[in-house]
Amino acid sequence: MATFGNLSDRLAETFKNLRTKGKLSAADVDGTVREIRRALLDADVALDVVKDFTGKVRERALGDEVSKALNPAQQVVRIVNEELVEILGGQQRRLEFAKKPPTIIMLAGLQGAGKTTLAGKLAKWLAKDGHTPVLVAADLQRPNAVTQLQVVGQQAGVAVFAPEPGNGVGNPVQVARDGVKFAQQKMHDVVIVDTAGRLGVDADMMKQASDIRAAIGPDEVLFVIDAMIGQDAVATARAFQDGVDFTGVVLTKLDGDARGGAALSVASITGRPIMFASTGEGLDDFEPFHPDRMASRILDLGDILTLIEQAQGAFDEDEARKMAEKFSTDTFTLDDFLGQMQQLRNMGSIKKMMSMLPGAGAMKQQLENFDEREIVRTEAIIQSMTKAERTTPKLLNGSRRLRIARGAGSTVTEVNQLVQRFEQAAKMMKTVAKGGMPNIPGMGPMAGAGLGGNRGKQQPKKKGSKSGNPAKRAAENAALASGEKPAGAVAAGGTGFGLGGSKPAAGKAGGPTEDEMAALQKMLGR
Repeated sequence: MATFGNLSDRLAETFKNLRTKGKLSAADVDGTVREIRRALLDADVALDVVKDFTGKVRERALGDEVSKALNPAQQVVRIVNEELVEILGGQQRRLEFAKKPPTIIMLAGLQGAGKTTLAGKLAKWLAKDGHTPVLVAADLQRPNAVTQLQVVGQQAGVAVFAPEPGNGVGNPVQVARDGVKFAQQKMHDVVIVDTAGRLGVDADMMKQASDIRAAIGPDEVLFVIDAMIGQDAVATARAFQDGVDFTGVVLTKLDGDARGGAALSVASITGRPIMFASTGEGLDDFEPFHPDRMASRILDLGDILTLIEQAQGAFDEDEARKMAEKFSTDTFTLDDFLGQMQQLRNMGSIKKMMSMLPGAGAMKQQLENFDEREIVRTEAIIQSMTKAERTTPKLLNGSRRLRIARGAGSTVTEVNQLVQRFEQAAKMMKTVAKGGMPNIPGMGPMAGAGLGGNRGKQQPKKKGSKSGNPAKRAAENAALASGEKPAGAVAAGGTGFGLGGSKPAAGKAGGPTEDEMAALQKMLGR
C-alpha cells in the first residue's frame, strides 16, 4: 500500500539487521527500538502513540519470550506486529444495523477528505451485500456538492434524495430529517447522510453537524479523514470527537504517497475503531478495515485473506469448476484463456493484488514497471482471431498470425509470445488438475514435484558428449566411461533465470536434505 511504503521499507531494513544475530542483547533491542521510533516519527505518527508503542515493544523484547526463543529476530517481528494491531484498533469493528430499519449513517469530516465519493463507495458496498441504501445530500454549502452526490449515486446504482439545489441554498438539518422520512416511505433499509465540511475546524461546521446528529439520531457517525493529513490528524480527530462525537473512522486516499501517520494515530488517540479504508479513486476501491491485515501489509508479511476474498468476489464458482474440467480433459481454449484474464481484471489492479503477497516489498521495482495494459493488449490479440483459431490454436500458421497482428495493432512476435504463454499455461494447469506439481517455464520442476500426482519413474538421461567434432566427442565419451570429468566441462548449475548457481554445501548433492524436504512438506500441509 503506497501510503505505508516508506514505513514498510524502514521496518524491513531494521528487521533484516536482526536476522544475522543468533541471540539479542539489550543493546541490540535498544538499537532496534530506536530505529522503529525514527521510522514511526518519519511517518508522521503522533508522538504519544510512538512513545507508548516503542515502550511496549522494548519491554516485551527484553522479556523471556525473546531471550528464550530459538529465533529471536522472528519473535521481535511478531511482537511489533501484535503491537501494531493494537494501535490500529485491535479487532475489526463492523457496522451495527438498527433493529428497526432504516439504519442511519452520518458522514462527518473536513472538506476535501472525500466524504461525497466515500458515500457512493459505502452505498455500493452495502448494495452488494443485499441492502437498499439511499444517499441524502445534506451538504448544501460546498459548490456543486449536491450535483456530485447525484453523479456518484448514479454510478453506484443507488437512490439519491436531493430536494435542495445546494450552493448555499436550503436547510441541511431539514434535508437530513426529510431524507430519513423518504427512506421509511420508499422502504430503503440504510440512509447515508453526506454533511458539509470546511477547510479547517470551525464553530459553524461543528454546530451544523451536531444539529444534524440531534435531528436524525444516527446509528453510526463515521469520521472521514484523509490519510495524507499528517500530524494535524490528531487535532482534527479530537475536535470532531468533542464537537460531534463519532462511532468509527474511515481512512481515505490510502493509495497516495503520503506518510500515513494518521492511520496509526487516530484509533489509538480517540479510542474509536477504524472501520473502512478507501484505497483508490474507483467506487470499488473500498474495503472493511482489518487491523491485523493492515499490520501485516505494513511489515511486508502480505495480506492473503483479503486477496482470497477479492478472488472469491470476482470469480464464479461454477465457472471455476468448468475450467477445472477443461484443464483435466485438455479442452482448454483461447476463449477460456480470455475469460480467465477478464475475470482477473475484474478483481482490480494487478499491482495492488501482487502487493498483498508476502515479501512484495522486495519486488517494488518490478511492480512499478509492470504495465497494467498488458491484459488489454492480450485481449485485443485473441479477439482478432476467428472462432476456429481460438478453439484450435494449431491452425495459426504464419499468414494467419500476420493477419491477427495487424488486426490487433501488435506484432507477429507478440502473437507468437501469447500462443506460447497459452500453451504453457494449459500444460501447467492440466498437470495441477491431475494432482501433479507444475513444471514452471524457466524454473524447472517445483520442489516436491510428483508428490501428489503420477509417480512414474523418469528414464535416466543418456550420458555422453554432445560435441559436433567427432574426435572431441570420442575423447569425451572415453573420459566419461573411465569415470573422469571431461576437460573443459562445466558443472551444471544456475537457475531458470540465467543466474549463476551457488556451490552446494558440504554433505549435499546440490539439493535439499531429507529433513529439509520433510519440513517443506509439513509447511505445505502435505
